[in-house]
Amino acid sequence: MVFSTLSEKLQDTFRRLRGKGKLGEKDVDAALREVKLALLEADVNFRVVRNFINRVRERAVGQEVLNSLTPGQMVIKIVHQELTKMMGESAAKLRIADQPPTIYVLAGLQGAGKTTTAGKLAGFLKKQGRRPLLVAADVYRPAAVKQLEVLGLQLDVPVYSDPAQDPVAIAAQGVEKARLTQCDAVLIDTAGRLHIDEELMTELSGIKQAVNPEEILLVVDAMTGQDAVNVAQSFNEQLALTGLILTKLDSDTRGGAALSIREITGCPIKFIGSGEKLDGIEVFHPERLASRILGMGDVLTLIEKAEASVEEEQAKALMKKIQKDEFTLEDFLDQMRQVQKMGPLDQILGMLPGLKPKQLQGLEFDEKSMKHLEAIIQSMTPQERRMPQIINASRRKRIARGSGRSIQEVNRLLNQFEQSKKMIKQLGKAGKGGLPKLPF
Repeated sequence: MVFSTLSEKLQDTFRRLRGKGKLGEKDVDAALREVKLALLEADVNFRVVRNFINRVRERAVGQEVLNSLTPGQMVIKIVHQELTKMMGESAAKLRIADQPPTIYVLAGLQGAGKTTTAGKLAGFLKKQGRRPLLVAADVYRPAAVKQLEVLGLQLDVPVYSDPAQDPVAIAAQGVEKARLTQCDAVLIDTAGRLHIDEELMTELSGIKQAVNPEEILLVVDAMTGQDAVNVAQSFNEQLALTGLILTKLDSDTRGGAALSIREITGCPIKFIGSGEKLDGIEVFHPERLASRILGMGDVLTLIEKAEASVEEEQAKALMKKIQKDEFTLEDFLDQMRQVQKMGPLDQILGMLPGLKPKQLQGLEFDEKSMKHLEAIIQSMTPQERRMPQIINASRRKRIARGSGRSIQEVNRLLNQFEQSKKMIKQLGKAGKGGLPKLPF
């Protein structure tokens, strides 16, 4: 899970602070030393860490904290605010041109995930009611055009390509095609290199001049850490970027690039990649990410994901069953299928407040796990599925034999069932305006 190590260390540090009745400068300095080390180990840029610690200390040793009735919580509040500020304060929206089509150029190094991101972004815009056109301007990488065409087919989004032309001409003709077909958004997938070179920049500058894009979005691989920051800085100096998209952030447990890149480049992070599927792209919300890092959860994003995956009537029916204590193992199986659509299980549960990263380690839920769940539940009698509380030791043995799974797996399923009921109740309360408050 992204930021798992950093999150664990920061939560431990602040747990000790909260236990103190009063704080002195020495307490604040000791805590900030640990915060500094945690940030550096998470691969956050040294200058960014230094500036961050200085800002926090300046506020944390002031009267606002030292005279507070809950000084530990006040320090956490300051850290939360400064983390949010470091990453850009609020979500940066995509620009829309006054006259359609709005042109977006996607740039980046080879292997950063530009083509897949172009497809994800097209899918995102389509859900917003836009009519996107994908333009395949990468004529160098083998199968790049074909990859974009396959993505377009999956999304039911048109793709413009012309391998006989150079990238600048393809981009210009793609924009003209969008005007003729009344597409209101153009996503130009450009070529990348293994490193920044003059040829790459000349080509990108030519495309920029030919189509006058509303946005130049740099796609950066978050797993490259400090290299991601350096790459963004170089591209920004030469192309005047309007925004960043971080890919593979869900695969990087450190996450230093997300914390450094905004402050170093001045460019807002507009989206983050969140999985391999075509819907695996999220608007970047600095405040929500800061809350997740500090163990406060991200219930708003969780609710948005749930709303996108679950029909409203279905959700209401489920809540009624939960309230009447009629939630069955068959309902549970349906819910696990819905959770699968929302994304990796550790990411979903990591959005709930109060869960430590250690509690989420090893949580995986793939198609194989789903088949095991189905086998266990199908080995139960209809009565056992409706009333899991009657499943005693002998019944568990029978269910394990019938499903070909172990007794431990049957026990784990029944525990997951109980936890699922609690989680759905919590989400139900959150959806009624009862969002968990930040702990300060």
